Amino acid sequence: MNGYINYKFIKVKLVDHVFHLTLARAEKRNAFTPIMIDEIYHAIQIADADPEVRVLLLDAEGPVFCAGMDLKAFENPDNMEYSDVVPHVDLSLGEVLSFLNKPSIAVIEGHVIAGGFLMILECTYVFAHSSVQFSLPEVQIGLFPFQVLAGLLKHLPYHKAMDLCIHSEVITAQEMKSMGLVYELMDQKPDVLPALMAKLTSAAPLAIKMGFEAAKQLRELKSADQYTFLLRQLDKLRTSHDFKEGVTARIEKRAPKWRGE
Repeated sequence: MNGYINYKFIKVKLVDHVFHLTLARAEKRNAFTPIMIDEIYHAIQIADADPEVRVLLLDAEGPVFCAGMDLKAFENPDNMEYSDVVPHVDLSLGEVLSFLNKPSIAVIEGHVIAGGFLMILECTYVFAHSSVQFSLPEVQIGLFPFQVLAGLLKHLPYHKAMDLCIHSEVITAQEMKSMGLVYELMDQKPDVLPALMAKLTSAAPLAIKMGFEAAKQLRELKSADQYTFLLRQLDKLRTSHDFKEGVTARIEKRAPKWRGE
């Protein structure tokens, strides 16, 4: 990570193959602005391209994980501020996270409100403290969480997703876990998160990356074309260094030395 830029609203660091991306606008409850979206996108591109990164860990400073969109920052498109350091992208926050082709873990210790859902719905795993509250209050101020709905429909049946958007009541972390939107309550099972991170960082990074890429491409293919496509991906993987190294390491009964290629 040496030489990487210092962002305004997020912090990043790479430790033992884990790319830490921290929302760092605590004084504004980590409400996102156009600059913040651009910074997150820039960091995601770095994490996705760096073979040393095997997992992305998303967390936040302060008592609120994310309060959603900073309405003041978006209310006048003509006066929006953009960064002089990272390029502007015309993407939603949910889209930005969806470009990552590696495992991602959201670690939530503060409340998640409105558009804050966009980030966690795109993460592979979500860990939350049992005291965290989740809420979608948009309909109370005359808005609707359209983009959050798109994310919810990836995980929940239509009627349940719509109910969460319309009801606007606080959802507990336990309820989120019951719906499958939270993987585990980290204060109740503290050993699960470190064990998962160790498992993910020791697995073959190229195989996992290609798996994420294939899953996304499958959505665009007809059923009749899917197995042909998957066989081509398997053939590519079989010619990789990591596959040969994995087989050799198993025969020699040692830990593999992955190169991500």
